[in-house]
Amino acid sequence: MSKHRLSKKGRYIAWTTAGAVAVAGGLVLAQTSMAATTWPAQKTFTGRAFDTCTAPSQAAMKAWKTDGYYGAAAVYVGGKNRGCAQPNLTASWVKSVNAAGWKLIPIYVGAQPPCQSGSSPEKITAATATALGASDAKDAVAKSAALGMKAGSPIYLDMEAYTVTNTSCNNAVLTYVRSFTATLRGKTYRAGYYGFTSSSAKAIATAANKTDLPGNLWYALWDGKASTTTDWPWDAKQFTDHSRGHQYTVNSKESRKGYTITVDRDSWDGPVADIG
Repeated sequence: MSKHRLSKKGRYIAWTTAGAVAVAGGLVLAQTSMAATTWPAQKTFTGRAFDTCTAPSQAAMKAWKTDGYYGAAAVYVGGKNRGCAQPNLTASWVKSVNAAGWKLIPIYVGAQPPCQSGSSPEKITAATATALGASDAKDAVAKSAALGMKAGSPIYLDMEAYTVTNTSCNNAVLTYVRSFTATLRGKTYRAGYYGFTSSSAKAIATAANKTDLPGNLWYALWDGKASTTTDWPWDAKQFTDHSRGHQYTVNSKESRKGYTITVDRDSWDGPVADIG
């Protein structure tokens, strides 16, 4: 596991830079509940990004933007398992960095698997999975909206590694994810998901029943390959049309314009927040 998510230590990422474009709808794989609503056009970023466990100061963001290497930043908007305080992450910070040209990717560290090793402030159980998924999704939407991330934005649910061959554990996770996803879509937010190719992401990509599973997959595969296609480990027809992110290197310490941040590197081709 990368040091940023549940460990209360720095979490950082980076994606390949190209710019953001608006595309109509984006991938609707398994997003059957989207059909009844008129959705805002998806804001898509294809390129490099970074994130930190604690959102940086505006000065650091300005410095890193003028460097020109990165074009997007992922930020932890909430969740009981979020590892770091966010003194800088406010609506005015979001508005300011967006005006400076940054594209933002919201992450929510929700409840974690019942069979996951270690302790988490919030864990899924079979009995609470549905209710917890709905309540966490409502909280994720409220937190994102309060930051100025409008309907149509994605929210990426962070699910750390677990033993997917543990059937009862995996079923509880999928129940939670389906409830979280359906609730997000009911509020016109796009569903994204972060997980590992050996476990949590694999559970989503290989599930036989695709109903109410996220339509955007950010997969952790630390192979050093800055691509969302050449090492994609599942059916090539899945999560197409700007719906993938790939975390390919972790804990890379980088200095830009006088500010040093440890980052995880990702290749990105997926939705980003609609700020307004």
